[in-house]
Amino acid sequence: MRIIVAGGDGFCGWPTALYLSKQGHDVTIVDNMVRRKWDDELRSNSLTPILPLEERVQRWEEKTGKHISVYDCDLMHYDFLKEIFKQVQPEAFVHFAEQRSAPYSMIDREHAVFTQTNNVVGNLNVLYAIKEVTPDCHLIKLGTMGEYGQPNIDIEEGYIKIEHKGREDVLPFPKQPGSFYHLSKVHDSHNIQFACKIWGIRATDLNQGIVYGLHTDEDEHDEGLINRLDYDGVFGTALNRFIIQAAIGHNLTVYGSGKQTRAFLNIKDTIRCVEIAAENPADKGEFRVFNQFTEEFSVLELAEKVQRVAEAKGLKVSIDHLENPRVEKEEHYYHAVNTSLIDLGLEPSLLTDEHISRTLDTALKYKDRVLKENVLPNITWK
Repeated sequence: MRIIVAGGDGFCGWPTALYLSKQGHDVTIVDNMVRRKWDDELRSNSLTPILPLEERVQRWEEKTGKHISVYDCDLMHYDFLKEIFKQVQPEAFVHFAEQRSAPYSMIDREHAVFTQTNNVVGNLNVLYAIKEVTPDCHLIKLGTMGEYGQPNIDIEEGYIKIEHKGREDVLPFPKQPGSFYHLSKVHDSHNIQFACKIWGIRATDLNQGIVYGLHTDEDEHDEGLINRLDYDGVFGTALNRFIIQAAIGHNLTVYGSGKQTRAFLNIKDTIRCVEIAAENPADKGEFRVFNQFTEEFSVLELAEKVQRVAEAKGLKVSIDHLENPRVEKEEHYYHAVNTSLIDLGLEPSLLTDEHISRTLDTALKYKDRVLKENVLPNITWK
C-alpha cells in the first residue's frame, strides 16, 4: 500500500513510518521539521539524541534495504502538498502533522492562533488534496481523547444515541476540550465529518490517549533509529516526564491532587492501531471514530508506579503536588469505550513495571542531556 505519513519525523510519526515500511508498505514521509525548531524556541531538547531525518531514513535503508521517501513540506503550502499527492498517489494518508501540545497552545495569543491555524488549515488542505487528486485515499487522522473532556457519563466512540422529547437520533458525542490545542482537534473532526458527507471521502479519526514509551522493535539495538523522548513541561507527557525526573533525582511533579484520570497507550500500540485502520479502511463517505487507548490511570497512579520501579533500582524518589497550572476537574468520573480496535485485532501492550524499568534505564543512560530547568511547568491556563 502507498502510505504517506505526515509528521513522520515526530514522536508518533517516526516509529509508525518504520513499522509500516517493515510490513512492506511503500512509505513516504512529509514533514517540515518544525518540531525540531520548537526545541530551539523553547531552549529544550529530546532526552535521546536523534539524527537529522535524512540520515535516519538512510540508516533505515542501510539496515533493511527498504526505502522511505521524504518531502520537506508544510501542509499549509497547498500547491506543494497537492503536487506530492499527484506524485505519490497515496492509498492512505496518516496525519500526525499538527502542533500537539496543550501547554504550547496556551503560552499566549500568538501560540494559540498558530496552533489553530496550523492544525485546522493544514488539515483542510489535506482534505482538499484528497478530494482533488486521490478521492479514494483513506484519511487516518490522529485526534485525541482530550476532545471529550471529563463528562460525567461514559465516553462512547465518537457517537452517542440521544433521546429527547420522544425522539431519538445518533449524534456526535459532545466535546468539552481543555485547551486551544484540543479545540483545534475538535474543529478538525467537524471538518472531516463534513468532508466525508459532501465529498464521499473515507476517514478514520483515531482519538488517541496519552502515548508513553520509547522503543519499538524497529529501532532495537540501533541508536541511529532511536525515537525522540520529550521531558519538558511543554511537550513532555506525564509518565515519560516522571521517568526522566526519577533518573535525574528530581521529585515527581504531580499537578494538583493527581486524581485526574486519562486514557493511555504504549507507542507500540499506536503504530499497530494505524496499521489496523489502514488495513480495514472506512467505507466511502464514512467518518469513523475509534477511541485509541488501552488503559486508564490517574496521574498519581502513574507517579506511584514510577516511584516503585525507581526505588527498586536504588533511586530515592519523592512525589510533590504542585499547584495545577491547568483549569480542569481534579476529581471526576472517567470511563471510555475502546472496543473497535480490539475487535479488529489489537492486542494491547499493557503498562508493566518492566516497561517502566526499561525506559528508566534509557533515561539514566542519557540523563546528562536533561536541561533541569525545563522539568517544571512554566505555562498556566489562567
